[in-house]
Amino acid sequence: MARLFGTDGVRGLANGHLTAELALDLSVSAAHVLAERGIFAGHRPVAVVGRDTRISGQFLEAAVVAGLASAGVDVLLLGELPTPGVAWLTAELGADLGVMLSASHNAMPDNGIKFLARGGVKLDDAIEVAIERRLRDPWHRPTGGDVGRVRRHPTAVAEYAAHLVSTITRPLQGIKVVLDCAHGAASEVGPRALREAGADVVAICAEPDGLNINDGCGSTHLEVLQKAVLEHGADVGFALDGDADRCLAVDSAGEVVDGDQILAVLALAMRESGELKDDTVVATVMSNLGFVQAMKAAGLGVRQTKVGDRYVLEAMKLSGFTLGGEQSGHVIMSRHATTGDGLLTALHVLDRMADTGRSLTELAAVVARLPQVLVNVPNVDKSRADEDFVLAAAVAEAEAELGDSGRVLLRPSGTEPLVRVMVEAGTAEQAQQIADRLAAVVDQQLTLT
Repeated sequence: MARLFGTDGVRGLANGHLTAELALDLSVSAAHVLAERGIFAGHRPVAVVGRDTRISGQFLEAAVVAGLASAGVDVLLLGELPTPGVAWLTAELGADLGVMLSASHNAMPDNGIKFLARGGVKLDDAIEVAIERRLRDPWHRPTGGDVGRVRRHPTAVAEYAAHLVSTITRPLQGIKVVLDCAHGAASEVGPRALREAGADVVAICAEPDGLNINDGCGSTHLEVLQKAVLEHGADVGFALDGDADRCLAVDSAGEVVDGDQILAVLALAMRESGELKDDTVVATVMSNLGFVQAMKAAGLGVRQTKVGDRYVLEAMKLSGFTLGGEQSGHVIMSRHATTGDGLLTALHVLDRMADTGRSLTELAAVVARLPQVLVNVPNVDKSRADEDFVLAAAVAEAEAELGDSGRVLLRPSGTEPLVRVMVEAGTAEQAQQIADRLAAVVDQQLTLT
């Protein structure tokens, strides 16, 4: 049987793959596994539960709460709150377990369950495997006063907003910001936090109805934000995704500022303040070569990982690095958060603007992005991508043609029978030509028979 847990919890079509029964069983199993590992030793266990704005989150929340309480775990309901807010409150409230119900940037019909360990960190893979193995095992059910209590934690939004504001060093008066909340989990706390920090905030896509999360808005549809920034004459705009763990930006001219550029802006700020451990930032292999070149020119190191914020976080934990992120806008600032946090990212970009008096256009200009082309080649045997000699020769020829002015990356998909061909070059035309040429070789050499 395929693993239930992916790289970011259990995710799928709500009431299709992800049913109330599965949510309840997973919660019971998680309680048992953590109890067996001594996590609850000596006290009544406590879990916090939050969700994004999807209508399916209501019945999944009820199922998770039923599972936990029936297993003897007390539950604090946080309501609609970003994933990083749930992670922070898991640590802040001293909870033994955190649960977030969200499918992030996925369309509304999907949903997901993410479990967080004490301290607000992702569960180890070994614990996830153990939870799957314990699903639906016979168990002794507590009765009477031993069942869990359930109560709401009504100050979750206020506490998380105050935490976010406390991480910046100066007021943001005079900066006009458009914030696209994707009709998601940050629809209330996002505008509140930025206003409490002093910014003049225009909130858009902040009217969730349970059905409109990520629908033509947020970090996957930046054209909405670009238009709003120009219409309102704003200094900057930020777009979040459904659970607000990622953030992309738009400058005053309506130009997109991606995760690589945001990471560069924050890296330079943290180097100046002495907060950048070993003058090193963690990024993935998909980061634009222009970002890597800019960081090296500034005297900063770049530690690159496989694609996925979990790999960025692992590298940060291993060496104690304080900043990491992805081109997609997942930015992790480990002094303040255990996961990517879109609102935290936005506030620290604004803090940098306030500190320097420079526009985001000026700050982001440190990165001269190389044109990047990505071509997906479907229906191929991705397992042979690293072994085919003809393909290796084609890649070597392309790399020789590019020299130091570009690069080639072939990356098998983690979930589909396809290979991704990424090429960066001095011009978009050259990048497209080389990517198409290599995609043809991949298709010819690796096509499934």
